[in-house]
Amino acid sequence: MRSFQKISSCALLALSLLTPAVASASPQQAKALADIEAKGLRSVGSERLESMIASANAASDVEFTRAWLSEQPKASGGEQWRCLAEALYFEARGETVKGQFAVAEVIMNRVKSSQFPGSLCSVINQGTGRKYQCQFTYTCDGNAEVIAEPRAYTQVGKVARAVLDGKAPSLTGGATYYHTTAVSPRWSRVFTRTTKIGVHMFYRDGVQTASN
Repeated sequence: MRSFQKISSCALLALSLLTPAVASASPQQAKALADIEAKGLRSVGSERLESMIASANAASDVEFTRAWLSEQPKASGGEQWRCLAEALYFEARGETVKGQFAVAEVIMNRVKSSQFPGSLCSVINQGTGRKYQCQFTYTCDGNAEVIAEPRAYTQVGKVARAVLDGKAPSLTGGATYYHTTAVSPRWSRVFTRTTKIGVHMFYRDGVQTASN
């Protein structure tokens, strides 16, 4: 029921953007436009749609400081929250707070992209099972995934919660890839670099140019 209500809200939002066209359309044309919009929304996975709605409704009050993060209540959530929190722990627990938000944004951007799976857990575990052939190294490097730093996990859990709740502003310019500044992977030369935050470089699809 909750997903249906969100889809309905999103449909109304989308239709409101079409107001000039709908206002001048006949009832039959308006109904046709509504049917097209509804069909498009049904083709979007519910989780991907919810993340899009959260982003659209976000009114950020996030401060990228440990002080702000420490003031936030202890985070919790379901499977998707746990997947994101674990990814941030293993991929970015040594990063700045802003860097952790940026890494989380890349993962969310992948969920929103049709080029990747449509859920956080599926994105994070894509390719797992083939050593060093996965998308996030910690899932396929052969090492046990042990949360040995509870305080760090609590912090990234709060980051994950804020991102899932749509509270964080965009930081990466639509990036869907990143790497640390300690390495220079071959793929980084064929994607467009969007920004550097902390010890991570961020990229989106597109050819790298001299001006990037």
